[in-house]
Amino acid sequence: MSGDLESISEATSGAIGALVSTTILYPLDTCKAKYQAEVQAHRLRKYRNLSDVLLEAISSGKVLSLYQGLGTKNLQSFIAQFVYFYGYSYFKRLYLERSGAKSIGTRVNLIIAAAAGACTALATQPLDTASSRMQTSAFGKSKGLWKTLTEGSWSEAFDGLGISLLLTSNPAIQYTVFDQLKQHLLKGKEKTTERDASPVVLSAFSAFALGALSKSIATVLTYPAIRCKVMIQAADDEDKKAEPKSSKTISGVICSIWKKEGILGFFKGLHAQILKTVLSSALLLMIKEKISASTWVLILALRRILLIRQRRLKST
Repeated sequence: MSGDLESISEATSGAIGALVSTTILYPLDTCKAKYQAEVQAHRLRKYRNLSDVLLEAISSGKVLSLYQGLGTKNLQSFIAQFVYFYGYSYFKRLYLERSGAKSIGTRVNLIIAAAAGACTALATQPLDTASSRMQTSAFGKSKGLWKTLTEGSWSEAFDGLGISLLLTSNPAIQYTVFDQLKQHLLKGKEKTTERDASPVVLSAFSAFALGALSKSIATVLTYPAIRCKVMIQAADDEDKKAEPKSSKTISGVICSIWKKEGILGFFKGLHAQILKTVLSSALLLMIKEKISASTWVLILALRRILLIRQRRLKST
């Protein structure tokens, strides 16, 4: 029972952290998505730099459009992080119980993180696709969630699922690096912590630094797949309708990037991706670490209340 409560505590704190970090950094995320979705054609680009997207929103008087799709993105982020953290915590605890091991090695940690990531991708892919289409739509022309999901076939709501499953290696790498460094830093403190006390947590600065480092490593290693995924899920605006449908397949996107931009095209927007994801991940993990102890206390208190009520019902 205590193991399930710990998993719920991890999932809840992680989901809240995702919600806050996503909202704070959403304009940057929108600029990044539109910049990544554009493919250079005949040496012409609409956006030469990430700042060009922001300038377009300002010059057209549609700054608020930088928040188009925020509700869908927050819903997707909340569900994704809850599923991921719950799955990661649950699979890790299950492995320790079944194997009898006292700690988890790097290889097993990667497998557990990948399994949790796969569950997350399957559960949230339609919302992920919808939010990407909203962000990459022309400023002021974004559609609602239901209309975005139903304007095409149901299978199109799962565009990019294959790459999403492949990208489970990203959080797997990130959280493995973070978890291993965290365990090393807290190893001494855990020995002096009482069994029933709240879990030992990192300081805000330590959590931010470890989150930034772990996400940077994961982002650089998986970025070509990240850009392909954005292009597959991008909205079909008027300036994109001339492209053949094959460009929406993995092979079509790879060929398009290779022919029009070369090998460096697979890394277009890497700096923007690192800036956004590192800040987002660092904020998420920092918030999660700071509220996890409070979440744990609240869940334990709720558990005690439920137990007291059950005893009273049995006594009557």
